[in-house]
Amino acid sequence: MTKDTYYVTTPIYYPSDKLHIGHAYTTVAADTIARYKKMRGFDTMFLTGSDEHGQKIERKAQAAGKEAKEYVDQIVATFKNLWDKLDIEYDYFIRTTEARHEKVVQQIFEKLYDQGDIYKGKYEGWYCTPCEAFWTERQLEEAKEEKVCPDCHREVEWVEEESYFFKMSKYADRLLEHIKDHPEFIEPESRRNEMINFIENGLDDLSVSRTTFEWGIPVPIDDDHVIYVWIDALSNYLTAIGYQTDQENFEKYWPADLHLVGKDILRFHTIIWPIIIMALDLELPKQVFGHGWLLSETGKMSKSKGNVVDPVVLIDDFGKDAIRYYLLREVAFGTDGKYSTESLIQRINSDLANDLGNLLNRTVSMVDQYFDSEIPKVAEKADLDQELIDLAAQTKKEVEIEMEKLKYTVALEKIWNFVRRTNKYIDQTSPWLLAKEPAKRDRLKTVLYNLLESLRIIAVMLKPFLTEAPFKMGQQLGQLEAIEDADWEAATWGSLKTGVKVKNGEPMFPRIVLEEYFEKVEQRKEKSKDKDLKEREKMDLVEIKERITFSDFMDADIRVAEILEAEKIEGSNKLLKLQVDIGLEKRQLVAGIAKKFEAEAVIGKQILIVANLEPATIFGVKSEGMILAASDPEGNMVLSTVSSEIANGSQVK
Repeated sequence: MTKDTYYVTTPIYYPSDKLHIGHAYTTVAADTIARYKKMRGFDTMFLTGSDEHGQKIERKAQAAGKEAKEYVDQIVATFKNLWDKLDIEYDYFIRTTEARHEKVVQQIFEKLYDQGDIYKGKYEGWYCTPCEAFWTERQLEEAKEEKVCPDCHREVEWVEEESYFFKMSKYADRLLEHIKDHPEFIEPESRRNEMINFIENGLDDLSVSRTTFEWGIPVPIDDDHVIYVWIDALSNYLTAIGYQTDQENFEKYWPADLHLVGKDILRFHTIIWPIIIMALDLELPKQVFGHGWLLSETGKMSKSKGNVVDPVVLIDDFGKDAIRYYLLREVAFGTDGKYSTESLIQRINSDLANDLGNLLNRTVSMVDQYFDSEIPKVAEKADLDQELIDLAAQTKKEVEIEMEKLKYTVALEKIWNFVRRTNKYIDQTSPWLLAKEPAKRDRLKTVLYNLLESLRIIAVMLKPFLTEAPFKMGQQLGQLEAIEDADWEAATWGSLKTGVKVKNGEPMFPRIVLEEYFEKVEQRKEKSKDKDLKEREKMDLVEIKERITFSDFMDADIRVAEILEAEKIEGSNKLLKLQVDIGLEKRQLVAGIAKKFEAEAVIGKQILIVANLEPATIFGVKSEGMILAASDPEGNMVLSTVSSEIANGSQVK
């Protein structure tokens, strides 16, 4: 049966921090295919969202002194703000903290358990906290004689804990057969081959619960466990469209037509996710496309590396259409590409300002000058005209072919070939010379009509890619309403309204002088530094003490300690009595943090302490060390913690 719906998804992004340009790359690509399918008449569902549970979020929130939900609420607001600034037209934004999602995830877990696909066992193995991923010995890589995660290349830790396991191995042969029988299921081909090799090397059963943190959906049959990310986050593609809650809507859109993901999470979406779906006895998604990374000059963008490019700044500087165009045009979808501000500005100047903007400006100006702004009708044709008309039809067909293959770069290149050919048509016909001869006025009418009609068709074909320029073009061409209502078939020759007025407007894409832009960036940095300095002066921070020698510093033995117990000291409103594990032994500390931290909130935190202080008695309680914390003159305080789990007693050097 022919499906007249189209369901496309992005990954749901992790709200540990704000998003970077790489996340925008994925989401703009999904938005573009959704807009294109809508123009083709499909009932389209476009899903994005946020994956909000897990140990990393729990720790981030604790470090910020906030409840986990409060912490993710603030970060998710920045996600939605970014999508608004990029004109992302998602149909639903799912959050894994939604009550509906949590309830259905528990139902999924229980169903898999009841049918014997989930069992209770014990996990022993390597775990990467930043990626929230378990790894076998053979999957790990080595760096400087340390075992590291094969995805993020950071240190892993050995974990032993009770866990529920999902029988991945039970479905491995069935999945492998599906991938081989449906080559379109995983794209591009190089990634499909990687996944086939991964499965053929053998699949281990998957740990799908945790006991070492609480920020997650409780396992419905065991309160000591929370459901781990694989079932929680991946199930969003089902729960968002009504699985178990709105069956009519679910059946309307499932199976998904396209999961768009970065290549680093392709394995989760092409192995773990399909096996979960098989176990639920549902139809598999039609395609999972693993695109490449948008790299910075220092490699893959990562929040932890601090090498991310902020898309909000770029949008404010260059406009949303310029950013959308650059992301889709610069990097062949499926391969890695490199971001640079220089290449962005070059694209704006050459493609958007010179080719498209200049074509629009020249054409509208000539209609204004030669026909008092009124669009003329076709009068006298020539062979040259038919070449332009034929190329318009050919371009539309070629763009359709490339969009079905998600080759955005090629599709835009086809459109720009037509833009450049239309510019060449101006040079070939020389309207300014035709205007000098009254006998050639009919020919001039046809030439200008053809230029205006080419621009109208270009505007229609750009609607999936750009969200402002097509309508600015429509306004200047006197065709705004037609562009707003245009479906894909409107990109066909002959629909230009004549007898209406064109309107000169401001340049859609002003040229940017590279040196001037970077000079402004430097000025902005200086202003930011001045602002920070003024803020520091305003805060009246304590002056830095006299310098000490390295030897003096090394005399302080700073260790990682885990808080096991905490309670208020009776009679004091600012002191907590802490029992801490420093690896070699357990100790008691007294800390003046009670005004900022509840006793229950600090239990389980890994903090830094000075372990070799002479014992002291504070408020009648013995203290064997001192915790490290930072505070400002306004009374704000944060504890010195570690960025990921490490053995208690580890020394700070």
